[in-house]
Amino acid sequence: MPAAPGGPRLLLRRLREAMAEPVSPQARLDRIVVIIAANMVAEVCSVYVLRDDSMLELFATEGLNREAVHLTTMRAGEGLVGLIAANAEPLSLSDAQSHPAFSYRPETGEEAYHAFLGVPLLRAGNMLGVLVVQNRTYRVYSEEEIEALQTTAMVLAEMIASGELQALSPGTVNASRRSLCQPGVALADGVGLGHVVLHEPRIVVRNLIAENVEREVARLDTAIAEVRSAIDDLVERGDVAGAGEHREVLETVRMFAHDQGWLRRMREAVLSGLTAEAAVERVQSDNRAKMLRQSDPYLRERLHDLDDLATRLLRQLVGRDAAGPGVMPENAILVARSMGPAALLDYDRSRLRGVVLEEGGPTSHIAIVARALGIPAVGEVANATALVESGDAIIVDGAAGEVQIRPGPEIEAAYAEKARLRARRQEQYRSLRDLPSLTRDGVAVGLQLNAGLLVDLSHLHETGAEGIGLFRTELQFMVAERMPSAAEQQTLYEAVFSAAGGLPVTIRTLDIGGDKILPYMKALEEENPALGWRAIRIGLDRPGLLRMQLRALLKAAGGRPLKIMFPMVATVEEFVRARAIVDREKAHLSRHGHPLPSDCRLGVMVEVPSLLFQMDEIAAEADFLSVGSNDLMQFLFAVDRDNRQVADRFDPLSAAALRAFRLIAERANAAGTPATVCGEIGGRPLEAMALIGLGFRSLSMSPASVGPVKAMVLSLDAGAVGAFLDAELARTRDGASLRPALAAFAEANGVVL
Repeated sequence: MPAAPGGPRLLLRRLREAMAEPVSPQARLDRIVVIIAANMVAEVCSVYVLRDDSMLELFATEGLNREAVHLTTMRAGEGLVGLIAANAEPLSLSDAQSHPAFSYRPETGEEAYHAFLGVPLLRAGNMLGVLVVQNRTYRVYSEEEIEALQTTAMVLAEMIASGELQALSPGTVNASRRSLCQPGVALADGVGLGHVVLHEPRIVVRNLIAENVEREVARLDTAIAEVRSAIDDLVERGDVAGAGEHREVLETVRMFAHDQGWLRRMREAVLSGLTAEAAVERVQSDNRAKMLRQSDPYLRERLHDLDDLATRLLRQLVGRDAAGPGVMPENAILVARSMGPAALLDYDRSRLRGVVLEEGGPTSHIAIVARALGIPAVGEVANATALVESGDAIIVDGAAGEVQIRPGPEIEAAYAEKARLRARRQEQYRSLRDLPSLTRDGVAVGLQLNAGLLVDLSHLHETGAEGIGLFRTELQFMVAERMPSAAEQQTLYEAVFSAAGGLPVTIRTLDIGGDKILPYMKALEEENPALGWRAIRIGLDRPGLLRMQLRALLKAAGGRPLKIMFPMVATVEEFVRARAIVDREKAHLSRHGHPLPSDCRLGVMVEVPSLLFQMDEIAAEADFLSVGSNDLMQFLFAVDRDNRQVADRFDPLSAAALRAFRLIAERANAAGTPATVCGEIGGRPLEAMALIGLGFRSLSMSPASVGPVKAMVLSLDAGAVGAFLDAELARTRDGASLRPALAAFAEANGVVL
């Protein structure tokens, strides 16, 4: 079996020299295929580049007919070259023409060649093209030759990614730089146009070719040992010891770090002539390309663990710490695999125009913060961090749940106009700010804000909202590195009351547990966290935590009115126990001479369906009720709202949901107990119209929703929509959604939606 003369190291040196020559891109590529063919003892070497239209085009060849260059094309999956592009894996055949995928192209003259070896051209797991060598004989390529060609392919991929081949074929754009529309999940409404800022910038490997292979092997072994030791320390540290998600993730990363196959592939890449860091990047690029093509969600999830491990190893090799917020462009779009709310708050919000995440659903912590800040955000965008480079033009459509990467001029112009129209609508909404929130038939509908950060309070004046209907206290705990002390909590609550300027503020006690695990809190492994140990259940089982928060609230509100709301209450007895704790804290403060709130009202979030069958009792016990529609809907329909497979199976405007809402409104009104809807549906004009028709007279929502909902209220006849809903609910027998009927009612009656 022929061996490559001079080996892969000589090949890489010759490639480096060829790439440095001051010649045209086509001449350079023509020279490169000649060098590869000679070194591989091959009679043919060809480079196919993936175009922006997903076609593979022959860009250069040594051995095939030169007339076929820029003429021969094929789709991914078509022919042997297309098969390599589709699978992102090397293909070695002793008789290519006998393979079922072989596709004969007469213009190339390749019918004379039998042996075939092709490897994908990959960068960060993205397919850029295919590199092929061929021989007339029925030969078998060795593992060393396959490894050498893969190493060569990495160097070529960098040349393609640089964009210098773009001018060689009219209308062709390098596939790694083409415009993309990536679907995701809407997290926060709005449109953001700007340029990519990577939350954790990738380490760009500049030095690909090793000068001293033995030294590179030693560097790789040392870095692996350091990374393994660091991961072992993290696993054994007290803050992640014991069962829980954090430990499981680190255990998985540790398992990969000790995988001998992973280590062997990196060493082979170094021995083929790459630097240690280039070897890490090449192996991870291969892993990424293969795993992105997996249909098994578990295997795709493991990609994140491998990415994490490769990043740790690259940082060890190049001596770079994790990057944090740096200098941001004027219009920054933050792109991240995942991030917490504290990390988002570290960025300059005056320059931030949008957020794109590979992970994170609509109810995630960062989604809540993004909505609070009014920053358009899209989550669950597959492979987002690998598809972009820092500085790329990007558009975030938070309404449609889409991301436009490197958009063309037409798309950019269309979105710029969309942003201008949105700005004009917001200006129109601002003109309604000082108008009373009254329906056409004189029914007052209170519009309040949902909040969780001090920055939210500035929206009270901007929107003309009547107060804070829901202040989520857990956000303060989520963005802190440790449990906030009683004094720190009191300081925050005092600032909230001051910023509200005398407007009413409803404070929800700590709603943690389930999916809201504090960074410093030991995770409790539960089969169904949403139905588990969370919210008031933690407060009643660990009364010290609840007492500390209640004492801070009572002291902060001294001399002012205070409204406290308890989440996840399932029985009247739970509320009675929570009220008793408040009474004890009031008595304690009174004994020690602390001023008490001028008025202290205690309420319940109606979000557990069991309360629907205790409405008269809870309405009699509580001072007010607040409907948490997000949880109420998921519990009512047994649908995990974070599960995309089932999340859209229920509609809050279905007959069953509307009857549940009507029951709450009727029983609360009969008892004279104020009831507010503070879930997301209160901020959508059509749903808000239905809630008013069912009898609710107070809604709480995000700041961006106040304008659209107020415009709807001003154009609505509350009596008419109430009568319409009564008739529709009496008539409906199949439980279908009333959304189409309500939309038709709005259109026929001039309701602004």
